[in-house]
Formats: sequence, C-alpha cells, structure tokens
Amino acid sequence: MRNLLSIAAVTSGYVNTTVLEQVSLDIGLNETWALLGRNGVGKTTLLATIMGLTTMRGGAIKFREHDITTMPTHQRARLGLGYVPQEREIFPSLTVDENLLVATRPGEWTRERIFELFPRLADRRRNYGNQLSGGEQQMLAVGRALAGNPMILLLDEPFEGLAPVMIDSLMGGLIELRRQTKMAMLLVEQQVDIALELSEFALVLDKGLVVWRGESQSLNSSDKIAELISLEEPASLENRALEKERRSIDYDNRERRRRAPTDAFFAPIRNRDEGKLSRPRGLDSFSRKERRTG
Repeated sequence: MRNLLSIAAVTSGYVNTTVLEQVSLDIGLNETWALLGRNGVGKTTLLATIMGLTTMRGGAIKFREHDITTMPTHQRARLGLGYVPQEREIFPSLTVDENLLVATRPGEWTRERIFELFPRLADRRRNYGNQLSGGEQQMLAVGRALAGNPMILLLDEPFEGLAPVMIDSLMGGLIELRRQTKMAMLLVEQQVDIALELSEFALVLDKGLVVWRGESQSLNSSDKIAELISLEEPASLENRALEKERRSIDYDNRERRRRAPTDAFFAPIRNRDEGKLSRPRGLDSFSRKERRTG
C-alpha cells in the first residue's frame, strides 16, 4: 500500500459555496500531519470532506486504495476513518462506558486499552458525558474514535479551550498512541507549537489553497511560519513556558466567570450555628413575589 489516504485535486465546500480548491495530500501509514493556517481557510472543511460531509465539486479521495469520493460517511468509518470533530459530540446522557460501547468495532482498541491510554476516563467510566470536564470530554471523543479501530485519526482542534494540565495529559496520550501503533493522524490545531511538536509533516492552507507542505521541523525552524500562518515565530522554551502560564491564568479566569452566576444563586449556604443548609435568599424573595402575584 503506497499511501493510506490520497486526496487528489479536491475542490469542495457547502451547497453553493466553494471553500477548498485543488487541494492534494498523500498520507502514508504511521505518518502524522499537521494541518495549519489562519481561521477560515478551510482546515475543518478538509476533514469534513474526507468524511463525506461536504459538497464535492472536483477531485478524488482514495483510502486504502478504495475510491471513497462518493462513499457515504458511515461506510468510510467502517473502512477505517476515525473522526474527532471540534465540537466533540459525545452523548451527554450516556456514561463514559456507554459512549465507548456504541462505537466499538472488533480490533485491538478495546475499552480497557483505551482506559490504559487515558486513565482519567477509567476513573470516570460510570459518569455521564455531561458530568465530565472539557478535557475529559475531549479524551472521551478521542477514545470513542479509537473504539472504532481506525487506521487514520482525523483530529479537529482537540486542544481548544482546555486547561494547560489537560493539554499536557491529552498530548501525552496522543504521543503514546503514535508510539504504540502504526495509526496515521491528520491534526488541525491553532496552537502551532503543539501541532509541530506532535507531527512529522505539515500542510499549510490559505484561502482554500495549499501554500506550503513539508517536514514540520523545517517549518518550525524557518522564517516562513509568520508569513504563512500570520503568527509569531516559534517561541523559545522560556517564552513557551510563559505562554503556557498565561493560558492557565486565562482558563482559570474563564472558569470563574462561567461559574460565578451559578455559584452565587444556587450554592447552598451552610448555617454554621445550626449545621443546616439554608435556602439562598434569592429563592425566598422569588417565592414571596410569586405568592403575591399568584
């Protein structure tokens, strides 16, 4: 098998809108590619096109030497395409165990092996999807894709919005996944330093066109990265540590803002003298008002 996945001169988009034009890419077994570019250049559209979720206007896609250009999405998944969408799309009303069970297909990736890769999921296997943190939900989304025993994993911004500690944990899992298997990966990620660290090769898109391709190390050490992706040069280790600390502070601030209204209104207030839980004052006021107007 020369190439695991071959994308040849693909033009695609949504309904009457064309997003990608003449995009070509060959991914071999056990290769990891980073798909880079500014927001809105077609990175997510390329993953969706590979999965058959867009309107094809030209070109061809082959996977394991099968022409899948017009193949339905579920058949592509059965053939060995694993997809982790940006929105995660886990089932909130199912437990971690059940989320994995519904996607399970015969192969080496059993639930127990997935739990070995992501121990945090093992600790929460009886928790429902909506009881998990963002990082745990992302691990579950990756684990669910692995449960289908794919030959290639398509990951759409898996680190978006995660706390730095969860980014480190998920990165560790993906690095271990590369070490253990011959699975190929195509990774979309806005944090360029992370994407280049995880990948061997990179493809850069701009306005739906391929503007650069090559080894990740070459892009990481070149002065083209700022021009191509409209970002600063790859940071030094010191600057990366500072950036990691900044992301941690930003995450903590977002979490405090998100939880503040809920905590202020719903959190029970413990009466220290009597050792009882008292009603939040806002609820008492609402009840009195309701009785007056009723």
